[in-house]
Amino acid sequence: MTRLLTVAVPKGRTLKALVPLLSRAGIDVGTLLDADRTLIRQAAGLRFLLLKPDDVATYVERGSADLGVCGRDMLREHAPDVAMPLDLRIGVCRMMVAGPVGVPIPEDVPRVATKYPRIAAEHFTKRGAQAEIIALHGSVELAALAGLADVIVDLVETGETLKQNGLETKEEVFAVSSMLIVNRASAKLQREAIEPTVAKLRAVLGT
Repeated sequence: MTRLLTVAVPKGRTLKALVPLLSRAGIDVGTLLDADRTLIRQAAGLRFLLLKPDDVATYVERGSADLGVCGRDMLREHAPDVAMPLDLRIGVCRMMVAGPVGVPIPEDVPRVATKYPRIAAEHFTKRGAQAEIIALHGSVELAALAGLADVIVDLVETGETLKQNGLETKEEVFAVSSMLIVNRASAKLQREAIEPTVAKLRAVLGT
């Protein structure tokens, strides 16, 4: 008997955008819409794990999930060993350098607050600067306002939070969207189940 494919999906806004996409691809998403706190949901041929976005790639890389939906930000920051066959074109935003309005980025050793220390360090290295990276977990905007950092590196969707706090974008690091990721062993062992799922999503996205 073929086991159910396990799909790791992020809770929150990305899940809300993902459900219509899966539905258009003919994938049963009824259980994903249930308003309860169940973390494992089962549908026709699939088992869904509802996770924090930061954890999706870990579950897929380590084989606890066959497939997952993960943002490019997490993939760039943690560099998991997974296959990335498809850009789902949801969760679209930008990774940006931002700071106080009208204040240029220091040229020598900028202090950079971020939830993405690896991404920030790589960006400023390419820029030719040896940045001091300050890793934070909360609202990084406050770091630039309170003088902890000169600039921040963070995801920006509309820019409204920056604007309301007297900050502005300085430069783009890269564009972010959510990717379909696949465990490398599952890609071989569960190929007959995974490939049709990927093909359905490709057809919906027109890729």
